[in-house]
Amino acid sequence: MLQFYLYPISYAFLSFPLIAALFTVPFLIVQYRRHGYLHKYRALVLYLLLLYLMNAYCLIILPMPPSVHNSPPKADAIFQWVPLRFIADILGETGASVDQPLTYWRVLTERALWQELFNVLLFVPFGLFLRHYFRTDWRKCLYGSLGLSLFFELTQVSGLYGIFDYPYRQFDVDDLLSNTAGGLLGYLVAEWFSAHLPRIDRLDAFVDLSKHRVSYTRRGVAFLIDWWILAPVGIALKMLGFPFPYAAEIFLYFMVIPWLMNGQTFGKWVVRIRLQGESGRVRLPELFVRYGLLYWLLGGLNMLYLRIGAIRESAILFILCSLVLFLVNAAFALHAIRCFIDRRRKLFYESVSGTGHSIT
Repeated sequence: MLQFYLYPISYAFLSFPLIAALFTVPFLIVQYRRHGYLHKYRALVLYLLLLYLMNAYCLIILPMPPSVHNSPPKADAIFQWVPLRFIADILGETGASVDQPLTYWRVLTERALWQELFNVLLFVPFGLFLRHYFRTDWRKCLYGSLGLSLFFELTQVSGLYGIFDYPYRQFDVDDLLSNTAGGLLGYLVAEWFSAHLPRIDRLDAFVDLSKHRVSYTRRGVAFLIDWWILAPVGIALKMLGFPFPYAAEIFLYFMVIPWLMNGQTFGKWVVRIRLQGESGRVRLPELFVRYGLLYWLLGGLNMLYLRIGAIRESAILFILCSLVLFLVNAAFALHAIRCFIDRRRKLFYESVSGTGHSIT
């Protein structure tokens, strides 16, 4: 029986790094927008919640049938609508006898009993998270636990929403009751549990955002958002035959727009940061120097290399350009690593332009 639970748990842990990676950017955006910064404890709790939900989901849906064309179940095996039927199942399976007290311990060996205990314990962490992190009252915990349990039951009885030809698990009303009871039990346990942990609603009480350094992670998220917008625009301009599309979009998006929008692109606005110049509000010449060095010079060399590689008129020229570009990119990578390790250092295009980031 233990192996039946270890398989889905191990599958959830193996899948967690990938799911966590997909979860990270939306998570960071929400944290930056809502709180203005990333708190490590808040991040830890939310990633633990994600890991818990993955384990619960895998425990519910795994193992699956070997084929999507599974055999149809019996008509009376799809739904179980009788509340507390598990009591009759335990009594029917147990080897204990009422008139023989020494046999009562056998109840603890019955599968039906352990199945119900598992269904209760499965939702205890959910109640803990709802009360400790989301600060819900018992009614919301009740509805939330019932809703999550109903989602799991519908997932099973629908054959994973139509992926399988037939349901491969039973919709059991006792599962709804035991899961909801587990959520409420977790809610009660959280009263003691939360007393030994930081209060979520007080994490930001003494935070001064003006003294927070803008991390490279935050800047990286803004970079991804900006280029998620710019990449298709650049491709479209290239296909339409627009002259110098890369240089034009860099000028408009990273120089003109931040100058008009007080140091913000759309990506910087999303993560609540802005560029500042030496005298406060960033000026157009400062933006011209900053992004000219980063995107026209460094980025332009990479774009030129791609163009030379596509033409391939001279093998010697291509090899020479490859060597030069490798040295340039390697030097920038080492420079960026040094700046990342020593936070007092500034990237070269920031030092020359006199620009930097601040939190809005």
